[in-house]
Amino acid sequence: MSDDKLAALAHEKYINLETYRKDGTPILTPVWFVQQGGNVYVYSLANAGKVKRIRRTSMVRIAPCDMRGTLKGDWIAGTARIVDPVEAERAHKLLDQKYGLLKKVGNLFSNLRKRERAVINIVPS
Repeated sequence: MSDDKLAALAHEKYINLETYRKDGTPILTPVWFVQQGGNVYVYSLANAGKVKRIRRTSMVRIAPCDMRGTLKGDWIAGTARIVDPVEAERAHKLLDQKYGLLKKVGNLFSNLRKRERAVINIVPS
């Protein structure tokens, strides 16, 4: 995997996360993300389709995009997994730092509505 492609994500706000249905149909979802080392973290509601699809198959692709999902760069293949609570807490702190007040407001609403969230770790291949 080219470090240049991963480095190109450093200044982006969104990535498109491509996951796959049982029949192989790709589903694209623009998401907030944060990088740490060679890992990329995103979060979602725990019962969201992308989480279910990742539990079924860990193969994903990511690419920089705008908030509507319009691609701004090349796809990067990777492997995804749902992280444990300790790693999730670290990822949320990094996401809070990157996205500031908007992320913190989202945290508040998720907590008030008692919405369970999942953090996804993506390791580019």
